[in-house]
Amino acid sequence: MIDALEQADAAVAACFDTAAWASEPDLVAALDAAHRLEQRLAAVKLSLVRELDGRGTATAQGASSTAVWLRDRLRLGVGVARRLVELAATLDAAPPGVREALAGGVVDVEQVRVIAETVETVHASAGAEAADKAVGVLVDWATQFDAALLRKLGTRILDHVAPDVADAAAEAALRAQESRAARDRHITISEQTDGRLRLAGILDTEAAAALRAAIDPLTTPTGPDDTRTPGQRRHDALVDVCRLALRSGELPENGGDLAQVVVTTDYDGLTRQLGTGALDIGPHLTPEAVRRLACDASILPAVLGGTGQPLDVGRQRRLISGPLRRALVLRDRGCAFPGCDRPPRWCDGHHIRHWADGGTTCLANAVLLCGHHHRHLHHSDWVVQLGGDGHPEFVPPAWLDPEQVPRRNHYHPRR
Repeated sequence: MIDALEQADAAVAACFDTAAWASEPDLVAALDAAHRLEQRLAAVKLSLVRELDGRGTATAQGASSTAVWLRDRLRLGVGVARRLVELAATLDAAPPGVREALAGGVVDVEQVRVIAETVETVHASAGAEAADKAVGVLVDWATQFDAALLRKLGTRILDHVAPDVADAAAEAALRAQESRAARDRHITISEQTDGRLRLAGILDTEAAAALRAAIDPLTTPTGPDDTRTPGQRRHDALVDVCRLALRSGELPENGGDLAQVVVTTDYDGLTRQLGTGALDIGPHLTPEAVRRLACDASILPAVLGGTGQPLDVGRQRRLISGPLRRALVLRDRGCAFPGCDRPPRWCDGHHIRHWADGGTTCLANAVLLCGHHHRHLHHSDWVVQLGGDGHPEFVPPAWLDPEQVPRRNHYHPRR
């Protein structure tokens, strides 16, 4: 075997310098041949790993396991090495037709894993004869579809090889899937050193559907000036959903208080946009962030004097809420920023002249903005004002429009 592998190694090495001179059809044919050879070598490699594992070579050489030995021998990550050992065992236990398909370069190692697992399920559900039929069907499909699609098609393999038990098996598989989803569901929240949170987890099917229904409408770009990445848009959509829940007033009490966010800052720092503010859970915010959050009716700004004495603790009715918010919704109909179609329920009330600068909480000093455009307005050179008819208009920065012609939102028709 070693002589044959050395000859193959030399032949492959000789191919490196010839590819640039080949015609396009020859390049395509060479790619197909290289892929086929890669799969055949994978079959050889897995058979070698399985044999070495069976002989106990790793432990004989002082390693704790074959995976650890492979990690050091082949300089692999331990996860990759473990997967190699597992796949070798899977291939060893697979029907002969599967091993032959890999050795012949017809399928790849990921397809082998899918085929082997699917055939095992068929064997348990419908017996050996149906499992043998499944091998042929799956290998044929593997010549047309990748591993992910092959796995999806494999969920209905019984329709092809054992239709008399397919419905019952599908129902049993669905129940098992639901049970597994319920068991595995979780959310992990890890606090970072700078106050940010890392979210990770798995949602069950119903929770996933609810999350998508809630955030998908909010993840589309809000206009041509929306430069956020898809990940940033999903982040902002999740924040908007949380804000909507806070605004609803229907969340359970926490420590005797309604769910709310409290931001503490000193008055001079807020009015002069210097210093920082602190969230009630610890992390600090820039003055710009505090001023933006103070626009939101679900945020309570606690303003302190120089001695730390509370000068003013904002109340819900003091901010843009109740009848004032209803009047604002009737006027703006949704986010007022040009080109945005966000509805009122996703919007904050923004003070045109900030309350910390002496702005009053009234309809003539308020505008509805979605979460994205609220942040954008606080951190850009756009200016909002009320036009002569009492409706909001936005003056773009000079770099965007040298004439700085005011713009309006035309997505929300007026009554």
